Amino acid sequence: MKRLFKGYYLFFSLLLLGATHNSFAQNYPNKSIHLVVSFAPGGTSDLVARVLQNKLGEALGQPIIIDNKPGASGNIGLDYVAKAAPDGYTIYLGNIGALAINPSLLPNLKINTLRDLTPITLVADLPGVLAVPQALPVNNIAELTTLLKANPGKFNFASPGSGSVNRLQAERYIRSINASLVHVPYKGGAGPASIGLVSGETEMAFLNISSARAFLNSGKLKGLAITTTERLPEFPNIPTVVELGYPELVGGSWTMLAAPAGTPKEIINKIYSAAIKTLSMPEIKESFDKQGAIVITSKSPEAAKEFLSSEIQKWSKVVKEVGVSPD
Repeated sequence: MKRLFKGYYLFFSLLLLGATHNSFAQNYPNKSIHLVVSFAPGGTSDLVARVLQNKLGEALGQPIIIDNKPGASGNIGLDYVAKAAPDGYTIYLGNIGALAINPSLLPNLKINTLRDLTPITLVADLPGVLAVPQALPVNNIAELTTLLKANPGKFNFASPGSGSVNRLQAERYIRSINASLVHVPYKGGAGPASIGLVSGETEMAFLNISSARAFLNSGKLKGLAITTTERLPEFPNIPTVVELGYPELVGGSWTMLAAPAGTPKEIINKIYSAAIKTLSMPEIKESFDKQGAIVITSKSPEAAKEFLSSEIQKWSKVVKEVGVSPD
């Protein structure tokens, strides 16, 4: 009899737990949602987040509050989200560096992105540009190559962080021409790295178009190569890395929405649906176009996870190939 009573107790406890869980998910969201960005205001990820902010909030029915938590190549914000309550009220906008490159570049990283986060959907992809300051006496990649090879160790190159795709692209280019430069990783991401390049603190960088465009248009930076397979309509005079003989440098900096692991599937699906609705809006596409970004989405949260897994494997090979280590 006692065993039977325990069985009933367990059964009804599970029913109650399930009912509470479903009620919580059905009532979500009923307060503001914090969107954590691992980089400082003005950087690429921050710009993407601010384009999404209002319309995504409208789609979810609650305000979106952006929390910038820069530092450690994106790991401070990543760690914060991984340890947050899995209730859907803290979500993450991460990029290729924090989510896919750092796991290989930083072997002692405590956060495992596939284990500690639940991917929701891809959001945007941002092409890159090889840029130099206006004062640097080069006007194309051939002249830059000649200058760098003739002055080993005398020049610096900037990046938005040790684990950024921009850093790996620069390292690949530098090694391909047998040059030697000093890496200067900027805290806060692409915004500070762009400013450092303009000020002359560094002489070269692969930057996201969204961060470099104003400086390119004003003439403060010179664009020598675009990291796409086709020229960008906005900058038709800048050749692609493919044209210049560097196809291995093709690639942009994608961003992805994610939540802490353990977030109920119903909540993940609500955020996913709201994000897809938001990203399909013409005004969002137009805003991204102005930032040099391309809207990209995942077919499902499961597809987002598969994509992230494949990117981690891909960039693990590149990190080994280039032989870089954290700065």
